[in-house]
Amino acid sequence: MSPLAIFHRLAHDTYSSLLLSMSQVRSFKASTWEDIVTRISFWWEQARAVVVVPVFKFLVALCLIMSVMLFVEMMYMGLVVAYIKLFKRKPEKVYKWVAMEEEDVECGSESFPMVLVQIPMYNEKEVCEQSIAAACKISWPSNRIIIQVLDDSTDPASKELVKKECERWFKEGVNITFEIRDNRKGYKAGALREGMKHSYVKQCDYVAIFDADFQPEPDFLFRTVPFLIHNPKLALVQGRWEFVNAGQCMMTRLQEMSLSYHFMVEQQVGSSTFAFFGFNGTAGVWRISALNESGGWNDQTTVEDMDLAVRATLRGWKLLYLDDLKVKSELPCSFNALRSQQHRWTCGPANLFRKMAGQIIRSENVSLWKKLYMLYSFFFMRKLVAHVLSFCFYCVILPATVLFPEVTVPKWAAFYLPSLITLLIALGRLRSIHLLAFWVLFENAMSLLRTKALVMGLFETGRVQEWVVTEKLGDGLKTKLIAQEPKEEHHVRFRDRVHLLELFVGAYLLFCGCYDIIYGKRTLFLYLLLQSTGFFVVGFGYVGRYVAASSS
Repeated sequence: MSPLAIFHRLAHDTYSSLLLSMSQVRSFKASTWEDIVTRISFWWEQARAVVVVPVFKFLVALCLIMSVMLFVEMMYMGLVVAYIKLFKRKPEKVYKWVAMEEEDVECGSESFPMVLVQIPMYNEKEVCEQSIAAACKISWPSNRIIIQVLDDSTDPASKELVKKECERWFKEGVNITFEIRDNRKGYKAGALREGMKHSYVKQCDYVAIFDADFQPEPDFLFRTVPFLIHNPKLALVQGRWEFVNAGQCMMTRLQEMSLSYHFMVEQQVGSSTFAFFGFNGTAGVWRISALNESGGWNDQTTVEDMDLAVRATLRGWKLLYLDDLKVKSELPCSFNALRSQQHRWTCGPANLFRKMAGQIIRSENVSLWKKLYMLYSFFFMRKLVAHVLSFCFYCVILPATVLFPEVTVPKWAAFYLPSLITLLIALGRLRSIHLLAFWVLFENAMSLLRTKALVMGLFETGRVQEWVVTEKLGDGLKTKLIAQEPKEEHHVRFRDRVHLLELFVGAYLLFCGCYDIIYGKRTLFLYLLLQSTGFFVVGFGYVGRYVAASSS
């Protein structure tokens, strides 16, 4: 055989061997991957049957129990409010109240108690003038009232404006003081605590507190102080918030629905049944002796107002809420401002529950039923369960049932019960009942933020002590929002208005909704697709109004 023939034969045999080897490798890889996929599928089916499905069934059962508990709690509060309205159980019928003679105001009657009015501020140049003016116009003998403006401003322009406003009213004969400090230790609680240390406060019997965006009516003290004078066990009398910018945008309308229920139902029920509720930090008058006896202002949490209310109650003091006493205030119309506010309002109570639960249980000045109300109704149900249920059940577990057909949720728990709860809440603001569907989607979307804040508060992690003053716009609100050029929206940094966790949950709900359309046999996809849209809107920050930061 010639050398050329031998070379060709060798090349052919080598090529054939290579093809055979590659074929064997492909066959081996195919069989190996098929085996791996088969094994993984087998393990998943085993884990699904033994672990995943039982765990989901347990979580569903737990959520059903919490749903029933929350429904019973809300029915109880609804019945109490109905009883109050039906039998006209006004505070004047429960507590002694004798009107004070207004004609004595001009005479500066010594029969009037000395009242201190505190207005804590922090860079509040948009609202400082109207709040100081409202406080200075309160009807009370001029020699029996002291207006104390506590300014923690770090902005020189804000501080100068507040100072000038105080000087202007002082020249008009108002007994007003302008107090500053060189640090912000304790934030609002620290400012109020320092304000109480001044020598002139010792002559005061009561202290009224108004945040910088609140505008009390002139008769505020005439409607509150008589309760404190004639009922020596009352420590606090608080009014209801009324919102001047509720119709500014969709977000403020939805906030108004939630807060109206809070005041009309939750606060009124607590005051009427156990003389206890969470002080809202403003629009209230404290008996100074009760405040001091309870330990004064404490900055251990970001809800110093609720903290003081709890400590006063444990000392045996009573608290009174007046639903018909309305004080004008402002709702945040910026979504980032609302997020900061909701974080503080959720994280703070959870942290307070962690720190005060033991003291409530051990207290000897509080009855067993009152302890049960404080621990179960006030803290556990309203401050913990309500938030966890909204997110974990309606935004995580219920959507997951489309992926696990073995896990079922009864119709009464998935639809009827939440519908009844929503209708009960809507009764707080009937004029906005047509926005009910938007309110449900928005509240569920906000429940992620609240659940995260709740975990921080319970375990004292992350931003548990974060205090961000809620942005206020005051009289300039309408001008700022309407006159603002639309093109300014494009200058907002993308990362400043995007919230990744909300977008992730929105994607999860969208996936579950699409899966239900393709493989499911339910109509849950209708809710899932709508709720995913709600999370996407919130996640991209397209809710509320964007107000550019001031240049100062």
